[in-house]
Amino acid sequence: MIRILLIGQDHTTAERLGLQCLERGIGVVIAENVCEGVRVLATTPVSLIVADLSRLRLGAHDQAAIFDRAAPGVRVAVTIPTQSPIEARVALELAGFQVVSSPVTPDELLKPFA
Repeated sequence: MIRILLIGQDHTTAERLGLQCLERGIGVVIAENVCEGVRVLATTPVSLIVADLSRLRLGAHDQAAIFDRAAPGVRVAVTIPTQSPIEARVALELAGFQVVSSPVTPDELLKPFA
């Protein structure tokens, strides 16, 4: 079963995305921030982590290292506003994150699993 961890999505986005995932038979776990997300990862296996850019407090490479330690080999997608500078998107991509514009759909997130 595919399970997604949503970190720091606003309530409306988390609810919408969560319901769309559940309709597709995808499990959803929600965390308010990265610290809570890391605690979730210690006990709950996930297939994908989706984090909102506004919740990432470290640089892209440092943040990637934390996710890799907490959930080795799990893909991490970062949602960013469409008006974000290209430099922010590139820095995240170079650190290994999948970068998707907000609001995101389950289909965008699940392409690599198809």
